[in-house]
Amino acid sequence: MDISQSQFALNPIQWLATDDGWIDPGQAPPLDRRLPVIAASSFTAIKTEVPAGTTPREYREQLARAGIRPGPGYVPMPWFEDAAARQPFMERARVTAANNVGVGEPLVFLAMGMDKEAPRVAHPGVGFDFNAARLEAVRDYLAEAATIMAGEGAVPALHPHIGTWIETVDEARFVLDTVDDRLLSFGPDAGHLAWTGVNPAHIVAEYASRVAGIHIKDYHSHLAKRSRTEDVDYRSTVLEGGLATPDPP
Repeated sequence: MDISQSQFALNPIQWLATDDGWIDPGQAPPLDRRLPVIAASSFTAIKTEVPAGTTPREYREQLARAGIRPGPGYVPMPWFEDAAARQPFMERARVTAANNVGVGEPLVFLAMGMDKEAPRVAHPGVGFDFNAARLEAVRDYLAEAATIMAGEGAVPALHPHIGTWIETVDEARFVLDTVDDRLLSFGPDAGHLAWTGVNPAHIVAEYASRVAGIHIKDYHSHLAKRSRTEDVDYRSTVLEGGLATPDPP
């Protein structure tokens, strides 16, 4: 299968990276300063993220002036044990979905949120502290968000992520197998799944009919393995990856 350059979109997270291996959205320069750099790098689409106070149409027109198209969106859903504390984030899911539909790109990756102090950030890639009852509650949380997003005309796609409560292939399978495929698509991250020690191509093939998009990242298998076997935390692994040489072929 041929894949064209137009099928790739950049998540311009580089401006958000902090010295401690995390991200800080507040440090990114204005969009009009980032777009020329992105265009010069030959990317023709970026992750859709409509700034507050800007309409989807205005955002789309701003991108177009730089020769860039809106790409898939992303919404992280923070986890709280208290169900009432989770509910306000449903509005963020709705707004993200509506904005993506408004710019003409309905795909939105739907992930659990990350927290610096989360147990799986300290112990990544191994499904640390698995709890079946929590997994069911997480599934219900994501299914509710997906329902709201689909109601806006969006295509929510489950996005397993290291450091969250949907991290492993088995956890992803549980969500996909228990949420209607007409409601929730699949948007895997090849690097994050490989970090858990699996070949991501296998689950992509298994759920091929539900795959709406894929995240691709730099990946160093020896660092991922060390993270799992030596219990190296998420942020240290990310920082070491930024300095690592490529894995040997």
